[in-house]
Amino acid sequence: MRHPQDPDPTPSTKAKAVLGLGAVALVTAPLLGGVVPATVALLLAREARADLLAANGFLLGGQRLRTGVRLAWAGIVVSIAALTVVAMLGLLTLAEPAGGQDFDPTVN
Repeated sequence: MRHPQDPDPTPSTKAKAVLGLGAVALVTAPLLGGVVPATVALLLAREARADLLAANGFLLGGQRLRTGVRLAWAGIVVSIAALTVVAMLGLLTLAEPAGGQDFDPTVN
């Protein structure tokens, strides 16, 4: 039986925020805007993890926190991949000659 002065287990609002920011990071990652919410989510996750450990089981949200961190990292990876693709397409566009290929008049 629990002691009457023990607090009830409550969900962590920081873990919910990390999950939400991680989802936003993954959704906006292809447009290169996912890095900012992913960074905020990872910074907030450090605080939320410390709060969960300090609460000794009276603060819930470990699964939400882990999922949010995974989504944030996925958002960063997708943003890096999108940036790489855009950079490669830009370099390929710049590498093409302006007037097309110029062959000698004797070449068929």
